[in-house]
Amino acid sequence: MDDRTVGAKTEAPDDTFLRDRTALRDDRSKFPEVKAKPGSRLRPLVLIGVAILLGFGIYRVITAIRAPKESSTEQQNAPQPVRVATIGTGTIKVVVTGLGAVTPIANVTVRTQVNGQLLEVGFKEGQLVKKGDFLAQIDPRPFQLAEAQFEGQLIHDQGLLDQARVNLVRFQTLLKQNSIARQQADDQAFLVKQYEGSVKTDQAQIETQKLNLVYAHILSPIDGRVGLRLVDAGNYVQTSDANGLAVLTQLQPISVIFVVPEDDIPEIMAATRAGTPLEVTAYDRANVTLLSAGKVATLDNQIDPTTGTVKLRADFDNLDNKLFPNQFVNARLLIKSLRGVVTVPSNAIQHGAPGTFVYLVGADDTVSVRTIGVGPLDGGLYAVNSGLTPGERVVVDGADRLRDGAKILIAAGGDGSDGHAAPPQGGETPAKQDAPGKNHRGGHSGQTDQP
Repeated sequence: MDDRTVGAKTEAPDDTFLRDRTALRDDRSKFPEVKAKPGSRLRPLVLIGVAILLGFGIYRVITAIRAPKESSTEQQNAPQPVRVATIGTGTIKVVVTGLGAVTPIANVTVRTQVNGQLLEVGFKEGQLVKKGDFLAQIDPRPFQLAEAQFEGQLIHDQGLLDQARVNLVRFQTLLKQNSIARQQADDQAFLVKQYEGSVKTDQAQIETQKLNLVYAHILSPIDGRVGLRLVDAGNYVQTSDANGLAVLTQLQPISVIFVVPEDDIPEIMAATRAGTPLEVTAYDRANVTLLSAGKVATLDNQIDPTTGTVKLRADFDNLDNKLFPNQFVNARLLIKSLRGVVTVPSNAIQHGAPGTFVYLVGADDTVSVRTIGVGPLDGGLYAVNSGLTPGERVVVDGADRLRDGAKILIAAGGDGSDGHAAPPQGGETPAKQDAPGKNHRGGHSGQTDQP
């Protein structure tokens, strides 16, 4: 077999394969034509839209991040509207506040001192009575009869005493004449002493019944107000009754017992030794309304170790009856007054890294941080120990938007002529600013702005 024959046999399968594939394509051409789906054509458009929206979103986010920075920079550079006050001088009262309660100087429970039937009640509930006014009457007849009985016994014993004295004189005469024995005369002298004792006992019994008659007619022991009636007429009252007949409370004058920190005791004692009467004012529970003014009467003799406080009693005339027993009050003790000191409004005080500072207004309407030392607080004003002089101006409103060197714009009507021109922020009165029990000398405004 030659090479051409082998080549022909080898190529035969390829021809057959080509013929078969041609036949297969011919067979496929006979099937119906399939159309492409519409969604496959829109897919590129959707992807392009998503890309556009994503790019727009990224642009808005970047714009929103950059906008506050730019606006804050513009706000910092723009003048900030503020209110200012001019530093002046004045009087600062060094006041210590403490919680207290109104305590009557006298509080009496009226009880009967004799047993008997209550015939009459001579008072009304809530009535104001004076010392010596009639309150109640207990049946006096048993004591009157007992008095008459002891008076009769006194007459009998007095007669025996007189007779014994006459016989004693006779026996002493006969003794001198040696007509009787000395023992008989001595016995008569002892009998006289016995009758004298009986007479004295009878007199004491009579006085006792007279005292019982006084006790049966009950009078008011003090000036005060009568509380609720505890017993009605017709009841049998006894000295062992726990409640008594009524309770009397003295209202004029009245006292307030309050507590102050032990750290203030040296100054209080110094003022007391100097003979200076310490003034105390009493405010209501809200520490807003002034109720009455009085003087310190006394100081307790020891400090309460559990609270570190000491009690003081102050007396008040209470002529208008604004103080009521057991009423809760806020007491303010005036220790001394600092006159002619530099003052600054409390809402100008700031606290931060430099310490206690204010924003000082310069001539070019810029502010600078000025560190100051403050003293006692009186209402809305602090005493300035160092850092400020009269005539300088400080920011009292709008300091939260300021920094050192910031430009300011003084609002209309915001340039105070003195330290009193700028009221405390929030419209609070000085009384409301002072928390009950807070020492004015140690108070702060509570602001925490930093320069």
